[in-house]
Amino acid sequence: MLPLSMDVLHSPQTCTSFVVERGSLNSQKIFWLGGLLALVLWGVLCRLLGAEWSVNEQYSYGWFVPFFTIYLFWLRWPTRPIRADEDVSNQNLVAVRWLLCAAALLLLMAWVPIRLFEVANPEWRPLQWVHAILALSLSLCVLWLAGGWKWVRYFGFPVAFILVAVPWITPIEVPIIQGLQRAVAIINTELMNLIGIPAQLEGSVIRLRTGLVGVNEACSGVRSLQTSIMAGLLFGELHRLNWRRRIGLLFAVIALAFVANVLRGGFLVWTAATKSIEAVDHVHDAAGLAVLAVVMVGTFALANIFRDQRRGASFTKSAPVRTAANVSDRFLGKILAMALCWLVAVEMGVEGWYRLHETGLVSKTQWSAQWPEKTLGYTRVKIDEQTRSTLRYDKGGGAIWRVTKSQPSESLLSGPQLDMDQGWLMYFFRWEPGQSSVLRARAHRPDVCFPNTGWRQTEDRGVKFYEAAPGLKLPFRHFGFIRSQGKAARYAHAFFCLQADKVSARENPLAANNEVAGSSLGDWNIFDRIRMVREARRDLGQQVMEIVITTDRELPGDAAEAAFSRALGALVQTK
Repeated sequence: MLPLSMDVLHSPQTCTSFVVERGSLNSQKIFWLGGLLALVLWGVLCRLLGAEWSVNEQYSYGWFVPFFTIYLFWLRWPTRPIRADEDVSNQNLVAVRWLLCAAALLLLMAWVPIRLFEVANPEWRPLQWVHAILALSLSLCVLWLAGGWKWVRYFGFPVAFILVAVPWITPIEVPIIQGLQRAVAIINTELMNLIGIPAQLEGSVIRLRTGLVGVNEACSGVRSLQTSIMAGLLFGELHRLNWRRRIGLLFAVIALAFVANVLRGGFLVWTAATKSIEAVDHVHDAAGLAVLAVVMVGTFALANIFRDQRRGASFTKSAPVRTAANVSDRFLGKILAMALCWLVAVEMGVEGWYRLHETGLVSKTQWSAQWPEKTLGYTRVKIDEQTRSTLRYDKGGGAIWRVTKSQPSESLLSGPQLDMDQGWLMYFFRWEPGQSSVLRARAHRPDVCFPNTGWRQTEDRGVKFYEAAPGLKLPFRHFGFIRSQGKAARYAHAFFCLQADKVSARENPLAANNEVAGSSLGDWNIFDRIRMVREARRDLGQQVMEIVITTDRELPGDAAEAAFSRALGALVQTK
C-alpha cells in the first residue's frame, strides 16, 4: 500500500496509528490523497483478482491477503525512518528525483493498455502479473519520493506481499499441479500395497477393488502449498526473521504441506478401499480443512522455532532513523493528485470505450444441447458438488451413451458407421452475462482435465467449423488422447467449443465464432486478444459444449471428425 502520510505524522515514540498533526493543511491533503490513490491503485487490482479468488478454490486465500498487507504496513509504520526536511534541496537528489518521476509517468501511461486488455481478457494471468508489478512499482516510486531508499527498503516487503495472491501463470501452475497429483498418487498407491490393499496406478487415478479414486487439484496439495507459502511469508514478517531464517521457514512449511496432503490422500484412498467410493465424498472436504488447519498451526509452530530469541520478534518503537526528504510536501501533494486524477480518468475512459461499442453488438444464433435420451445406454452424468461450485454455471449437465457395431444409433449417425464400438460423452454448460463467466467457462478444458485423469494428449488438430443446423456453423477444437490400461489402451477424441453470445455486426460470421483458436493450451493468442479490445467485447455471456468419443482401437482423426460431424446436428438445437 502507499504511505498515507509523511513526516508531519506523529513520531514513532507516540504514533501508533495514521494520525495527522493538527494545523497542517498540506499534511491533511497528502494523507487523504495518498489514501485515495492507494484505494484506486490496489482496489482495481484486487477487484480483478477477486474473480479468480471466487472461482478458483486454490486461490480463495487471496481474500485475506489485502488485509494482511495493510496490517503489515501498519505494523511497520510507527518505527519508520523519519524524514529530514532540511535535505530536500540536496542537489544530488535532483537527477534521481526526476528520473523516478519520469518512470512513474511511464507507468501511469501503461495503465491505459493494461486496463483495456484486462476488461476484455479478465482471465489472462500474465497480464494480471504485469498489473500487479505496475502497481507495486508505482507504490515504490511514491515511497522513494516520500522518504528515500530507506522507506523503499523498509516498506518494500509489506507492499510486495500482495503478490502471493496473484495466480500463477499456466505454464508454471499446470506442471506443478500435475506433478504433485502424480507424486501423491504414486506414494499412496505404494502405501496401500504395503498395508495389504491392492491398488494400481493409472496416471493420477488409483484403481481399487471398489472403484477408481482420482487425485484432483485439491487432493494434489497445490491449494495448501500456495496457502503455506503465504503463511510462511506472513509469519516470517510478523516475527521479523532475517532473510536466511525466512527462506528456511518457507521450505519447512512447504514440506509440511506436502506431507499433510500425502496423509490426506492416503486417508481418502483407505476410506474408498475399506468402505466405498461414495464414502469419500462425505469426508473429502473435512479432510481438506483439516490439512489447512494443520498447515497453519504447523507454520505458527515452525515460525517460533525459527525465531531468533536474541533479537526477539517485536515491532517495538526504536530511536528514529533520519532519512532524506526527497521532495517537499507541496510537490508530493501535486504528484499524488495528478496520479489519482489520471487513474480515475482512465477507469472512466475504459468503461466508456466498452459501453460505447456494446451498442453496436449483435446477438448470435441462440443454441443449446439436445440430449439424446433414446440412444443406447444413455445415462446422465452426475456433476459433483466441487465441480459445480467451481464452474457456477447457470444451466447445463452431462450425459454418456454408446454406439455399437450391432446396434448403431441411427438418430446420431446418418452416414457410414464406424467399424468399432464407441463410448460418447457430452457436457454442456451455460453462463448468463455477468462478471467472470469467461473465467469459469475456461476452467475445465480437455487439454487440462484429461491429463489429470491418466490420459496423455497425442494431438491437437486445431479448430474447424461444423454445421450444427441450417445456417449455423460452430467452431470446435479437436484433441486426441490415449490412456494405457495394462497391455491394452483406450483412445479418445475430444471436441471443445467455447462461444460468446454477441459479436460485432461488421465482422465475418465464421471468424466471429473462432474463440477457441490459440495456443496448444487452448488459450487465445495475442491477436485474438487484441481483436477483443479493438472490438470492445467483454463478458456478455458464454456457453461451452464438449463431446468426447472413446474407443478400444485407435481411431484416425479424420474418421473421428466425420463421425462427430454426422452426429452434431442431432446434439444441437436452436432457439
